[in-house]
Amino acid sequence: MTVASQVKQSLASLKSIHAGLQGLALISQDEEAQRTFHEAMMMIEEIIADIKKRIGKLELEEPQYHGK
Repeated sequence: MTVASQVKQSLASLKSIHAGLQGLALISQDEEAQRTFHEAMMMIEEIIADIKKRIGKLELEEPQYHGK
C-alpha cells in the first residue's frame, strides 16, 4: 500500500469518526456531552482539512498518486 493510499484511507476513517460524533451530538440528551461531541467534531474537521492539504501535496510531489 502506498503512502498516498494510506493517507486517503486515514481520511476516510476520519470522515467516519466525524459522522459518528455528529450522530452522538444529535442524539445526546446531556448538554455537556453535546458540547463535547461538537468540540471533538470541530477538531476532526481541522484534521480533515490538514489531511486534504497533505494529499494535495502528495499528488503534486508524486504524480503516480494522483487520482488513486
